[in-house]
Amino acid sequence: MNKFEKLLSEATVILLDGAMGTMLMAKGMEAGQAPEKMNLDHPDVVKEIHRDYIEAGANVILTNTFGGNRFRLSRHGLDNRVREINLAAAKLAREVADEYPDVVVAGSMGPTGELMAPLGKLTYDAAVQAFAEQAAGLSSGGVDVIWIETMADLQEVKAAVYGTRSVTRLPISVTMTFESRGRTMMGVTPEQLVQLADELELSAIGANCGKGPQELETVIERMQKAGCKIPIIAKANAGIPKLVDGKVVYDGSPEIMAQHAQTVRHHGARLIGACCGSSPQHIHEMRQALFFDPK
Repeated sequence: MNKFEKLLSEATVILLDGAMGTMLMAKGMEAGQAPEKMNLDHPDVVKEIHRDYIEAGANVILTNTFGGNRFRLSRHGLDNRVREINLAAAKLAREVADEYPDVVVAGSMGPTGELMAPLGKLTYDAAVQAFAEQAAGLSSGGVDVIWIETMADLQEVKAAVYGTRSVTRLPISVTMTFESRGRTMMGVTPEQLVQLADELELSAIGANCGKGPQELETVIERMQKAGCKIPIIAKANAGIPKLVDGKVVYDGSPEIMAQHAQTVRHHGARLIGACCGSSPQHIHEMRQALFFDPK
């Protein structure tokens, strides 16, 4: 049995990691730099972040490859290094995970950043090819699951899933980002994602990023009420971003995120972590709330 599938079958609640980009910035990454390039230039920094999240209690760590598709990497002149970057990132996460028992490595794949046709110029076939290319690198590097995240468009979700399936048999999870009123930027509802999960035979679905913990809690509740048959993922931002002295600061303290973890678990989420603005301290407090102070 695949390591991710084994974890799903054995654990009632699974703790995910937190933000990668936030931590890279805290450790000196310059604004505007491609976070994925850090896998090549500063592998020890990336490994340290993975290790810090595991030490905080995370059972699942995501590779530093959110923008690792050729469309996003082309903005930094790196579109000819897709396989190299994703392979390196997966190997870094795998090396750290293997220092601990039963830690799962999830291969992060974010959106292309392009609008799908007919609204934009990105064709379905081009998207499939881009995601296949990224998934191949992640799979070769040893990830346990392909983790498609922060999606807004169901067509792009399908492209990512079918692109992945063309190169690997690894399990696939999908999370979408729901904005105000519980819809993605492209108008997708939580109920539509639940329906699509059956069609695509996904291993887990859920929500990440978005407008903060409270709105994500409502989304998770809607997924449960829609009759979701597979594990639900909740990975909210650490509060709402605010500009303070020229810097983006998130107002969700570790204590607030700990309470959020208990709430989304109550609403049916089984895989719970944090997104933008979070740190290992947030994950530590969420672990305490989920496993040692259940309510």
